[in-house]
Amino acid sequence: MARTKGFDPDAALQSALELFWRRGYEATSMTDLVEHLGIGRASIYATFGSKHELYLKAMDRYAEMRDPLLLAELSQPGPALPAVRALVRRFAAEAASPEGRLHGCFITNTAAELAPHDPAAARRVEISWDHIETPLHSALVRAQAQGELPEDRDPQALARMLLVLLQGVRIVGKASNDPARVRDAAEQALALLD
Repeated sequence: MARTKGFDPDAALQSALELFWRRGYEATSMTDLVEHLGIGRASIYATFGSKHELYLKAMDRYAEMRDPLLLAELSQPGPALPAVRALVRRFAAEAASPEGRLHGCFITNTAAELAPHDPAAARRVEISWDHIETPLHSALVRAQAQGELPEDRDPQALARMLLVLLQGVRIVGKASNDPARVRDAAEQALALLD
């Protein structure tokens, strides 16, 4: 007869995500995971695989939580530019908040820590960035079609610029004590949409 798990794998994955998000991949040991999740090392390996596999699953969970919200924000009917502006301002506000300063963005943190030498993590970072850039591009194309964005603007290039800005905002927000630095950069980028 098969044994039943003495823990909730979904809750354990969420707990691992929170620990990795707070500490990063390298600074989180298997001992840290065992203590934080409250389950044995063998159970972690049997359920999630290696520490690296657990980290990748945590990245997937983070993307599942975040990416659909962004798409919903940018695909509302009506004028498109107000949604783009609201998204950029929300990212800037989150980055400058105490929570943003403490944790940053899990994907951006991974991009800085692991993506240069970890192909699996780099693929997930790219996918997440595509999930930001694509709806931004669609919203900007819609804005241009509705006369909100001047015809001489390139929606694809603007979407890429905003993606880079949003990722930079996350890094600067995490490291800077000056929230105006992030807000001013966001507002200057938004001025390019006029």
